[in-house]
Amino acid sequence: MRMSAAARAGSPQQRRASGQFAQWWWLWLIGGAIWILAGIFILQLDRRSITVAGLAIGILLLVAGAEEFVMAYVVDGLKWLWYIFGAILLISGIWVLFNPTKTVAAVAQSLGFIFALVGIFWIIEAIMTKDANQLWVLGLISGIILVGLGFWAGGQIFPVQVYTLLIFAGIWALLHGITDIFKAFTIRRLGKMTAAVV
Repeated sequence: MRMSAAARAGSPQQRRASGQFAQWWWLWLIGGAIWILAGIFILQLDRRSITVAGLAIGILLLVAGAEEFVMAYVVDGLKWLWYIFGAILLISGIWVLFNPTKTVAAVAQSLGFIFALVGIFWIIEAIMTKDANQLWVLGLISGIILVGLGFWAGGQIFPVQVYTLLIFAGIWALLHGITDIFKAFTIRRLGKMTAAVV
């Protein structure tokens, strides 16, 4: 089997570290399954389940925080950055669990602004990376759609905003889970390639 240039590159110590990192691939698999289950659960909720939705968001934040701490444990560089993100997510998750209704109300009422802001960032990122990114048009279109959704969500009444939030939170959790599962098998494959070189 042919080794990729990435697998052959680096010192023996770097390849050994990559192999040690790859043995944790199953954590992404479990995390992905949890995210997918959470997404399915959230999509089953209706607009009257504000408290349950808030609790689900809090749990998602706690899981995301735990993933950041796992990353801090397994990576070599910038551990402090992973720990900071993990701490922020864990603290946010705990706060949300104690204030689920307030959280959903606050996020739902600012949903239009959040969508528009993220859409603007995606548009800027697409334009700035168009020379290096072949799929920059996809990012540009996604950003424009999200800005449009932001204006739409901002003009809706509160129950519609809550329902929209639930749909997007559920879809986001599903996509996060699918991405984590793909990462798990990619990390496992790279670990096997590195082990073959070492």
